Amino acid sequence: MVAPQEQIADEPRYAFEQYPSFEEWKKAAKPALVKTLGLDHWLALPRRPIVPETLWKRENELGTIEKLRFETEPGETAFAYLCLPKHAEKPYRTFLCLQGHSTGMHNSIAVEWRDEITPKKTEGDRDFAIACMKRGLAAVCLEQRAMGERGTSPERAPSCYEPSTAMLLYNRTMLAARIYDVDRVIDLLSNRPELDLHVLGIMGNSGGGTTAMFAGALLDRITHVMPSCSFSSFHDSIGSMYHCICNFVPGLLLYGESADVVGLAAPKPMVIVNGRFDPIFPIDAANRQFERLRRIYKAAGKEDNCVHVIGDGEHRFYADIAWNAMERF
Repeated sequence: MVAPQEQIADEPRYAFEQYPSFEEWKKAAKPALVKTLGLDHWLALPRRPIVPETLWKRENELGTIEKLRFETEPGETAFAYLCLPKHAEKPYRTFLCLQGHSTGMHNSIAVEWRDEITPKKTEGDRDFAIACMKRGLAAVCLEQRAMGERGTSPERAPSCYEPSTAMLLYNRTMLAARIYDVDRVIDLLSNRPELDLHVLGIMGNSGGGTTAMFAGALLDRITHVMPSCSFSSFHDSIGSMYHCICNFVPGLLLYGESADVVGLAAPKPMVIVNGRFDPIFPIDAANRQFERLRRIYKAAGKEDNCVHVIGDGEHRFYADIAWNAMERF
């Protein structure tokens, strides 16, 4: 075995196979990923209390939806829907729901973004909050930074090019900022006694799945992880074809591959969702990385906590097979 410090420059420094045990790998790899992302900048910020403002609150046949506005850091305004199920007992098990590049989080509650009242058909099973509430779960739909209502225009997708490149000038990444926003939303939820944060999952598709992967790996308060259409090989997906710049992290392939990121979540329950014909997250590369991920989970003593489900379609969420796998956890 070649020790990480003896490697040549272009080899990944934190590949799981280069360490003698899961514990030693995780101890070295987790802080290295924080630094690679530039997340250490945000984690060093003072933790000011979050004081949310309720913009509206409505009832429907599944429960209550409340729209919140709050600051995750000074000058950075965020939005979220807090969706509480009608047919479940308190405290509610909870999932954080993240949309990808689209008109925004309104897709999670299946309404038009222009008025947030008119129902709309949400394609690709992206009505995440509706699916959660039907299952008796609370859902918290966070508008991701530089997307949807937090972008330059809800109808312009993607709208994260300029803010992402500006962050790179400071050796920070949009992905780190989004992970930090997730962490701050968990701070907000900790003041809601109706939520059971002992079961706090995170899910998302595409750009939402990417944030779910990294946040699930790095944030200890997240207990279950379900990323969709975001797991493949970094080299064979974002490194081999056009992707939005918010996916890119300088030095990421010098750190490791996707299994070396997602594996940091072990032994948390992990359901990886892919589309068999997804053109931008190739399935063959996803399968190879998932085999590595299974070995990491086996080393953590929880091989069965890691599941890969594949839908017979392209770049979308597959609710039935994904939730069937997750519900057993």
